Amino acid sequence: MGRITLPIHTPHYIPNGQEIAVITTVKGTIRVQLDGKNAPITVGNFIELAKRGFYDKLKFHAYKENSVILGGCPVTRNLGPAQVDAGVRGVLRGIHPGTGDARYTILDEYPGKPENHHKPGSICLAHKSEPDSGSCQFYFSLADQPEFDDKFTVFGQTIDGIENIMALRIGDAISGIEIEGADEAALAQALAHETPIPGVVS
Repeated sequence: MGRITLPIHTPHYIPNGQEIAVITTVKGTIRVQLDGKNAPITVGNFIELAKRGFYDKLKFHAYKENSVILGGCPVTRNLGPAQVDAGVRGVLRGIHPGTGDARYTILDEYPGKPENHHKPGSICLAHKSEPDSGSCQFYFSLADQPEFDDKFTVFGQTIDGIENIMALRIGDAISGIEIEGADEAALAQALAHETPIPGVVS
């Protein structure tokens, strides 16, 4: 039986450093200044996914007090809050929130970056244990967590709505994500490219 391998994708949109993500959730709006200078691949990927509507209706699926609130898994799209919670607890057969991806991965950008700091309201790319395994899932840091600085890419900082981040819990939905400050012509050109397709190896 073949094994699916995810290609490493380089987004086509190159951030200009001015982009702000406006994330609308059931707990309120969150405005995040994206760090396109220090994490251009991660920011470009996040912007492309957001503009494609990838994050619309996804739910946050993991929460650890004073640590993180995690979302961005497509498995949660058609689940209600109670179903997400049940799936996380392992009592919803065949449904595993937190296992989904965008059918590709991107390169890590935290190695050798002294400005990669986990602070309250930092937005960061989640990934598996393997290098370059991040895709679409992200989390907000809920505290200063320097122990994560050399393990996960920080790609932005909340500038408004941190109280809404602190109120988020498992099952809370993202209504949508808008991007302010992007180069609209360059972004439209980037979105004209199709995303890569996973391969199969025996």
